[in-house]
Amino acid sequence: MEETLNQVIDRFWETVPAVWDQVRDNLRGAATSQAHITVEQFRILRHIRRGSNTVCQLADERQISRSAASQSVELLVEKGFVCRQERAGDRRYVRLELTDQGAELLNTAFAENRKWIMNKLETLTMEELNCMLQGLESMKKAFL
Repeated sequence: MEETLNQVIDRFWETVPAVWDQVRDNLRGAATSQAHITVEQFRILRHIRRGSNTVCQLADERQISRSAASQSVELLVEKGFVCRQERAGDRRYVRLELTDQGAELLNTAFAENRKWIMNKLETLTMEELNCMLQGLESMKKAFL
């Protein structure tokens, strides 16, 4: 059992990081080439979509300075991907939201990435796909 576990762990480290790097790079590339934004700006858009709605939250989550987060947000506002909403009665609190254009950019990038992944997986047989599905379910069970 221990030998098999070690083989699974070795295969995990050989496979998962390399696959994830390709998927992530493809996703970033789709967004950055379409909209002429930086990888950091793409990450900011994703965090806003997930609910980070202030510059302070973005800075904390991205582990960057508030100044750097603010600069990225400003460029995204100028490009029309993000808007600022001031809270009535408290001009210090500014909520960040994706514009329709920003949401569409992310939707398009994720859709293109899904097609790219599908093209990669289409080379596998149905049996291999079912094995992969079972393996992913097992991984989810073990880790989540």
